[in-house]
Amino acid sequence: MARIFMIRHGEAAAGWDRDPDPGLSALGREQAERARLGLLALHQGPLPVLSSPLKRCVETAMPLATHWGVTPIIERRVIELPSPSKDLVARTAWLRSMMGSNWADVMPTPDAPADFLETLARWRAGIVETLKTVTSDTVIFSHFVAVNAAAGFASGDDRVVLFRPDNASITIFETDGKTLRLVERGAEAETKVN
Repeated sequence: MARIFMIRHGEAAAGWDRDPDPGLSALGREQAERARLGLLALHQGPLPVLSSPLKRCVETAMPLATHWGVTPIIERRVIELPSPSKDLVARTAWLRSMMGSNWADVMPTPDAPADFLETLARWRAGIVETLKTVTSDTVIFSHFVAVNAAAGFASGDDRVVLFRPDNASITIFETDGKTLRLVERGAEAETKVN
């Protein structure tokens, strides 16, 4: 069984309604360092490090990757969930509205592309496929909803949000290449979309 340490990025310097790809805030950089220490307490490594291409994930990955002397591998399949709107304010309102939903009930915004629900389904399947194809212990830096999508699949639960992983929290999964098992949820906190 391969063990996957899926880490939510540290606090972003701006929310979804202000910047589509912010880096980390000062607190987020501190959280990235705490994630490094937390992961080292679980596994001395070095391990492969995968990251969403978004700045907040790459910046959260860097303290651990630098410590191990590895370069993070950019993995597009663990990126933030796709947005149905290019308007940042509308995107944030949509995200907040879907947080209490089941995936089967998620509705796109009126300006969403016609194939948005298929895009969203492919995004969820890509996350699961990425985790299930891991062949050795691996660290993945990703996003709040992506962590929940993986946890939901592993638990057989259709809710968009199963739990509220804190910034830089570590959620642990195991895979044998065919199944995905949730071993331990990361630390939870009340969170804002960032």
